Amino acid sequence: IDNRSKVILVTRPRRFGKTLNMSMLRYYFDCSQKDNKELFEGLKIMEQGEEYTSKLGYYPCIYLTLKDISEVNYPNMILNLKTAVSDMYLEHIYLLDSDKIYPFEKEQIKDILSYKEDEIVLRNSIKTLSKYLNRYYNKPVMLFLDEYDVPLQSAYVNGYYEQGVTFFKTFYGTTFKDNQYLQKTVLTGVSRVAKESIFSGANNFDVYTVLDDEFSDDFGITEKEMDKIIEDFEVQDEKEEIKKWYDGYIIGHTEGIYNPWSILNYLKNKELKPYWVNTSSNDLIKLILKNSATVKEKIEQLLRDEEIEVPINLETVIVGIEQNEENIWGLLLGTGYLKVTGVVDLAMGVYKVKIPNYEIKFLFQNIIRDWFNDKVIGNNLNTILKDLVTLKLDEFEQKFKVLVRQMFSFMDVGENTAENFYHAFV
Repeated sequence: IDNRSKVILVTRPRRFGKTLNMSMLRYYFDCSQKDNKELFEGLKIMEQGEEYTSKLGYYPCIYLTLKDISEVNYPNMILNLKTAVSDMYLEHIYLLDSDKIYPFEKEQIKDILSYKEDEIVLRNSIKTLSKYLNRYYNKPVMLFLDEYDVPLQSAYVNGYYEQGVTFFKTFYGTTFKDNQYLQKTVLTGVSRVAKESIFSGANNFDVYTVLDDEFSDDFGITEKEMDKIIEDFEVQDEKEEIKKWYDGYIIGHTEGIYNPWSILNYLKNKELKPYWVNTSSNDLIKLILKNSATVKEKIEQLLRDEEIEVPINLETVIVGIEQNEENIWGLLLGTGYLKVTGVVDLAMGVYKVKIPNYEIKFLFQNIIRDWFNDKVIGNNLNTILKDLVTLKLDEFEQKFKVLVRQMFSFMDVGENTAENFYHAFV
């Protein structure tokens, strides 16, 4: 409410409470649902005075999540998006009974509800719904758009990025450009996709990343909150281990942020293990780490718990990301694989980073293990060693050749260093 931006984008790692916060905002502002006052009774917001409480249940709201729009090809993406948009319209099906909506508009709503709309109607679907709600309630509309960047990352990994970005450029363009029906928009995602590529029409657009102080303690669990949780759940004995596994995030200048998904799972199962790693696709990260020549050595340093200095650009340009080191480290930071521990050169965007905690270190090790397995015949490095010690030398020779050709870089076995490298490998 205090923030004056018309469009707010908050980027946070996966499973960091983005959807929870978005649904909270939606329930607070929404006038189209039942009275949600009882959800907020006794909470801090109700003590903040008329300026804030008068907004409770005041605005019509649109909520759309794109977190499931992760498809192998463009037609599937469009179909999946039609399903999500249909669900968005279904929440406002009462519009079909209103005389404020014209008969031909009702026909279009019915088409959207039954997935019959063409791509042009789909691209305009948010703006169209905001127009109807504005007319119905005679109030501006709040828009909450969750995980806005999932379809774009999926499009890149699956090879239809050009089609995907062309679609979303228009989709977001029509949503934001000259949309006089919107009061305010909040978007969340993992990465800050370059504004030029999809948000060129959005004015008064502010982005708050993991490097910014605005909203820094509003996502994730803070140290203070964690102390209370440890007390309430009587797990004081495990405090140091919990910290080692799940703490370590720094957002802006707020230190000691815990990953909420992992904490909730730990409290449920009372078992220290990686929970975050099994939640969402790491496909883009795997693609980057596998194809980038520049990051492998630095990843090794990180796995030795060392701090490294890297250039970071949080405005992700997805195309050719494997070749752009600034973007790689920016994406790894934004997605929660790294934390910033210091600034080296603010003007040049160089920061000190390290792996936040044991859970993420475990994930890096798994990705690298998969990376070897993908490359090596027999799908497991261990089978090569087994062939050697059981004297299956023909098989060993076959697999070892593939390993050398595919895994060794000529940088590793270049002039004057070749012997050292083979020596170390053996």
